Amino acid sequence: MPRTRRALAVILAAGEGTRMKSSLPKVLHQVAGRSMLAHVLTAVAEAGVESVAVVVGPGRDDVRDEALRRTPGATAFVQTERLGTAHAVLAARAAIAEGYDDLLVLFADTPLVTGATIGALRDALAEGAGVAALGFLAADPFGYGRLIQNDAGSLLAIREEKDASEAERAIRLSNAGLMALDGAAALDWLGRIGNVNAKGEYYLTDVIECARADGRDARVVLAEETEVLGVNDRIQLAQAEAVAQGRLRRAAMAAGVTMIAPETVFLCADTSFGRDVLVEPHVVIGPGVAIGEGAVIHAFSHLEGARVGAGAAIGPFARLRPGAQLSDKTKVGNFVEIKNATVAAGAKVNHLTYIGDADIGANANIGAGTITCNYDGFFKYRTEIGENAFIGSNSSLVAPVKIGAGAYVGSGSVVTKDVAADALAVARGRQMEKGGWAAAFRAAQAARKAKK
Repeated sequence: MPRTRRALAVILAAGEGTRMKSSLPKVLHQVAGRSMLAHVLTAVAEAGVESVAVVVGPGRDDVRDEALRRTPGATAFVQTERLGTAHAVLAARAAIAEGYDDLLVLFADTPLVTGATIGALRDALAEGAGVAALGFLAADPFGYGRLIQNDAGSLLAIREEKDASEAERAIRLSNAGLMALDGAAALDWLGRIGNVNAKGEYYLTDVIECARADGRDARVVLAEETEVLGVNDRIQLAQAEAVAQGRLRRAAMAAGVTMIAPETVFLCADTSFGRDVLVEPHVVIGPGVAIGEGAVIHAFSHLEGARVGAGAAIGPFARLRPGAQLSDKTKVGNFVEIKNATVAAGAKVNHLTYIGDADIGANANIGAGTITCNYDGFFKYRTEIGENAFIGSNSSLVAPVKIGAGAYVGSGSVVTKDVAADALAVARGRQMEKGGWAAAFRAAQAARKAKK
């Protein structure tokens, strides 16, 4: 439904994540080439939430910086003590007090939640609920809080596993943790939550009973169990990656991309495809890749930070590194690596070649084994190759150097000076032949060996 209500999302990102066995904060681990925190921030934006507060742990400037990079208008708050989820939300008290219609509470280690699901929580508030809790039917509910409903379906309470009765533990409807609160009442309800429970913590889940005590309705919004997967270790991180990849593949194919063996193709959250792209098996696409209409990505290729034009052909076994800009109908073949280079329309770099820090003109042909020698150990330099130029096989172009339009470079050349347009450059030693030398050499060596 159309939304005119103002909303604040409080994203809890203070978890230590010791089970990740990593120096990197848990919420900065990546799923589909994007941090878990960034996934949640993206979903929040898709749900039309205009204000974001992120609660981080002490000294976690890296988490704060990631939030601000992804959502420049966000505010960050520090939870100095770990006293439960309600306590964590109240770390953002100053933001909540600004006054919003909807308060959404999310967790930065739940990266698969969608904007549509967050929107469904907001819709429940717009329809009159004081609180909406996200729930799912767990295949195995052990360890989860249980959602306890009355016969009419209203939510009566959320009971944590350690505090639940035997009958309550039999309930499959489980708490996903995400919640929406009436913004006008949120601070009052949060302030009334006590810590009389098995852990002695302030549970956000107790807000249900506070709302009901004020005569407000609490509702359950259902999600699939895979969508609310929380990530606490590397095993769950891999599970989240598998779900994210499945989503991305299905979306790409639904939009007109052909994948011969989709389960072998890995994408990023920001991968962009035109229609009629063909992706062969065992292709890995990293962040920042856009592939134009009708392009073919052959098997075992790896792309990152690259743009591929319409009708281009890449691979097999090609590597496009950041800054690779390939125009329409270009060809990059097997065992070719391109980095920080532009390849104009129709140009061909077909095999066994490294092109770095270069500009290749339209319809140029780069022979097998060509290398742009772009680095002297201290600085990098560019190579410019004009349109319709022909670079013979096994050539080394020592940058900075310019090869003019239509020029030819003889095979095996080491080019250190500019080559004029339409000229031929040959930079190699003159061939020499000594008749009978090989036979004489073998005879001498055999005699020497026989004396030993």
